[in-house]
Amino acid sequence: MVETVREHKDNAAQLFASGQWEAALAEYRYIARAVPEDLASRQKVAELLQRLGRKQEAIETYTDVAKAWARQGWLLRAIALCKVILQLEPGHGPTQRLLADFYAGHAQPQPRLTPAPAVSPSFGESSGEGDEVLPRIPLFSKLSPEAFLSVVEELELKPFAPGSTIVTEGETSHSLFAIVEGRVDVVVRGGGGQSRKVACLGEGDFFGEVALLSDAPRLASVVATTRTVVFELTREQVERLAELHPSVEQMLRSFYQVRLLANILRGNPLLFSLTPLQREAMTKAVQFHAVPAGERLLVQGQPGDALYLLLRGQCRVVHRRPDGHENEHPSLREGDMFGELSVLLGLPATASVIADTPCTLLRLARADVERLIVMNTGLREALFRLSSERLQRTAQLVSGYESSAA
Repeated sequence: MVETVREHKDNAAQLFASGQWEAALAEYRYIARAVPEDLASRQKVAELLQRLGRKQEAIETYTDVAKAWARQGWLLRAIALCKVILQLEPGHGPTQRLLADFYAGHAQPQPRLTPAPAVSPSFGESSGEGDEVLPRIPLFSKLSPEAFLSVVEELELKPFAPGSTIVTEGETSHSLFAIVEGRVDVVVRGGGGQSRKVACLGEGDFFGEVALLSDAPRLASVVATTRTVVFELTREQVERLAELHPSVEQMLRSFYQVRLLANILRGNPLLFSLTPLQREAMTKAVQFHAVPAGERLLVQGQPGDALYLLLRGQCRVVHRRPDGHENEHPSLREGDMFGELSVLLGLPATASVIADTPCTLLRLARADVERLIVMNTGLREALFRLSSERLQRTAQLVSGYESSAA
């Protein structure tokens, strides 16, 4: 039986690729009858019916498959098929009601410090009365039903072939993406120009939310490793939606802050000791800060008003001697923190910090540092150690200058 189905699948794929749609439809219908749980083949039946102009049959099949995807936990796939139906027949009432049911059925999550999986791996939750409950989608969880339907209406489906670049590191764009099907690699350029994979994302994952809230360049490239279909939501669409539903922008900002802070906490040992409540408060307090190359973030001799964490790029640290000559400290790189001397000790900056490249940073104002960090003993001690090391290094530079002058 397995071999027979495999043969039919191979034959169906070949017929589809060669444009023999009637014959391909017959093959996929055979597979759908033999293996009803093969939703991909059932979806192919709907697509072929659409290509053959049999609109009502296509809509009925798309609807059945959308419901089946939702029951298995793949809500984004279900929403994607509803979008296809609405393209075939705008304003299709049963599909709009189905989308409303999808929203009503997915449980509202409580605030989290790290996002839940965008789509549950299985669809087995049930309420006390045995009713099915759709999986949670954190990105949509705080929207009203009306706002949810408005967002869905704006989402655009885009397919990408294997090897296609969806976003490119360093470029500026203003779109968020949700993976409906397929897989992608997240790739960054190293110091020597070599690329390295830092993550792999699959169905239900989101990426690119930073672009909706800032003009910062992309921090990484995202490349499709298989045929991949994504939903795209642009900043222009969000602005249009926010005029009608302010909760849309608030939801995106909250989602972005939680994800960004979660990534920072995973990779920064200094911040690891924050308590859960402090981490949650920090997500609301940090500000995203993008600066061009050459901009001064700290000026020697002047007080600083914030603690900075370098997310992307490189900064020069320059100490100006009394004779006007400059000495450079080791450069600050991704993950480094600076500005703690002013916010913790009330001292003016002992050196200037200048963006050597376009930089992306997180900024935490002095008042928020005092409120969130100073009360944390472990982090306070770690920052004081960092401050002491930098003061000692500056003192050594000054001492060396005085000795040579003598």
